[in-house]
Amino acid sequence: MAIVRVEREIGGRKLILETGKVAKQAQGAVWVQYGDTVVLATVLAAPASRDLDFFPLYVDYREGTYSAGKIPGGFFKREGRPTTKEILTMRLIDRPLRPLFPADYTDEVQIQCMVLSYDGEQDPDVLALIGSSAALAISPAPFDGPVAAVRMGYIDGKHVIFPTAAQLEESQMDLVLAGPAEAPNMIEMGGLEVPDEIVAEGIRQGQKVIAAIVDAIREMVTQCPVEKAYQSNPLSQELLDHVKKTYGDRIRTAKQIKGKVERNTAVSAIKDEAVAALCPEGQAEPKYTPAQVALAVYKIEGKIQRDLILNAIRPDGRGVDEIRPLQIEVGVLPRTHGSSIFARGETQALVTATLGTPRDQVIIDGIMEEYKKGFYLHYNFPPFSVGQIKPIRGPGRREIGHGMLAEKSLQPVMPSTDEFPYTVRVVADILESNGSTSQAACCGATMALLDAGVPLKAPVAGISIGMVSDDSRYILLTDIIGEEDFHGDMDFKVAGTAAGITGIQLDMKARGIPVERMDEVFTQARKARLFLLGEMGKVLPAPRSEISRYAPRMLTLKIDPELIGKVIGPGGKMIKSIQEESGATIDIEDDGSVFISCVDAEGAQRAKEAVEGLTASVEVGKIYKGKVVTIRDFGAFVEILPGQDGLCHVSELDDKFVKKVDEVCKVGDVLQVKVIGIDDQGRVKLSRKAALKELGGSAE
Repeated sequence: MAIVRVEREIGGRKLILETGKVAKQAQGAVWVQYGDTVVLATVLAAPASRDLDFFPLYVDYREGTYSAGKIPGGFFKREGRPTTKEILTMRLIDRPLRPLFPADYTDEVQIQCMVLSYDGEQDPDVLALIGSSAALAISPAPFDGPVAAVRMGYIDGKHVIFPTAAQLEESQMDLVLAGPAEAPNMIEMGGLEVPDEIVAEGIRQGQKVIAAIVDAIREMVTQCPVEKAYQSNPLSQELLDHVKKTYGDRIRTAKQIKGKVERNTAVSAIKDEAVAALCPEGQAEPKYTPAQVALAVYKIEGKIQRDLILNAIRPDGRGVDEIRPLQIEVGVLPRTHGSSIFARGETQALVTATLGTPRDQVIIDGIMEEYKKGFYLHYNFPPFSVGQIKPIRGPGRREIGHGMLAEKSLQPVMPSTDEFPYTVRVVADILESNGSTSQAACCGATMALLDAGVPLKAPVAGISIGMVSDDSRYILLTDIIGEEDFHGDMDFKVAGTAAGITGIQLDMKARGIPVERMDEVFTQARKARLFLLGEMGKVLPAPRSEISRYAPRMLTLKIDPELIGKVIGPGGKMIKSIQEESGATIDIEDDGSVFISCVDAEGAQRAKEAVEGLTASVEVGKIYKGKVVTIRDFGAFVEILPGQDGLCHVSELDDKFVKKVDEVCKVGDVLQVKVIGIDDQGRVKLSRKAALKELGGSAE
């Protein structure tokens, strides 16, 4: 097999696509390199089977730590189950590729991406998507691509193509978009309240980069001819016509029933009737299978649904830019630190906020530098929320993806550690689902955080905008429900504050959305977002002035890092004694940041005073209340700070002559003494006489 290599200059660096050198038993294998980051993407498509009623596209993405010159942590010292980052990348790859396969294609396709080299600058996720698209394009799989992807930043008023990791630290947004050359069909973004017009311009510039990368993939395809061995097997037109003629009017009526359960029940009854009529029991060889009839009813239902929407008739009777009735409550759970219920129509989220200590932070490890997260959001989607019976086996890719969208939408408004030293965990449990639960999680999380007393920089709300289009018309829908998602062309989620956008996620069932339509989408989303923020503000306009009495009390202070050992003590003896005496928990960072937590505020204060005492510096001229620890003929040693004592010479014990030290004090006595000097060796000189004079006291 000949080696084919294509290169393009993208964003000031060389993008290399190469095939034919490695993984030659895969049907498509592309080596993608950008800078010193390398990803291998492979594709295998199974022989035709037609035994399934869905398209089994499997996407796997793994980041070997060897790619960054690291050895994995843990006991086994090897990579294990996929990390959250890897799962999110799998979703990132899947979403722009899946819509470009034929609707009736049901043969297995597996995409596997391996990160082989990571340069610490370019995140491999986008390269894996580019490689997957290229590998599909040169494989037998019937993929209507290629697509490409790009990451865009915004730094100092300029859009940046493929920003480095260091540049992303300074960027106002992390925008990833993908799709064919003509229009994006997938967008992911996290941003620092970025104005709509800046995001829209980033999408416009990014689409030009996508077109250039698609051109490079097409050049590779011309040198790697492959036969797309797929023959479409559409449903019988006769069956579709029969279903439409016999049941179309009833489906149209059923699709306008306002309640989700009642609407679905009515459509399901029509489907069962059609299956019974066209596949009668006892008939040896019916003309159509039950699966074919059910699919025909679904397709006719979709066409009717789309026609109704294009004529501004939505399933629940709303206007195209109308938000469903809201239910917003806070403080709904008695023992959580913060809680809320947020519902839009038949979408309902119960969200809780829990305040923890620094030791509750999540440690993120992988090919990038290890770091800790002090804020994280987990999303759960129990099957009862959609009336299903289904075993629960932990969070799936959808739950992880939706949770991350809500998390990154809220991250920009979270307070700094200096302002609010707590670790914050938010959990969104979806109790009822009918459209855009991730955005309900965003809104509910804002309310739960405010209820917990977290001083957010601004509240965040989110909404989903849908779209239905044909050759001549399109209509945008605010707050889409399930049927509008299933039968529509777009699910465009936008979250943010009144000032700007903090999170975006776009998924398309159509080939893409014209870039020039973005401004209209953002305008409609902003209108809805401002409405939601207004309604949320009526319930709880600002963070509660006090945190829950069940939350730990946190105090912070900063000490000299060189004194950390003194606070910890030999074998941890000192810090353990402080924790035992106060009942507090003490965490110390390498930079000298000390975090003290305790359910009892007084205990936290006692621990803080103890740490301050251990790390305080003795000040000349200051009066201290100290304890006599040793007596000598020439004076008394008085401990004025923990572990820090000084000598009060016999001549400084009183304003009159003292013959013996024990005439004035004994071990264990508490004296007020003034620091009158510190010599070159750090020895402290004390005077009780000077303290008495300054305080106006006497020996008696």
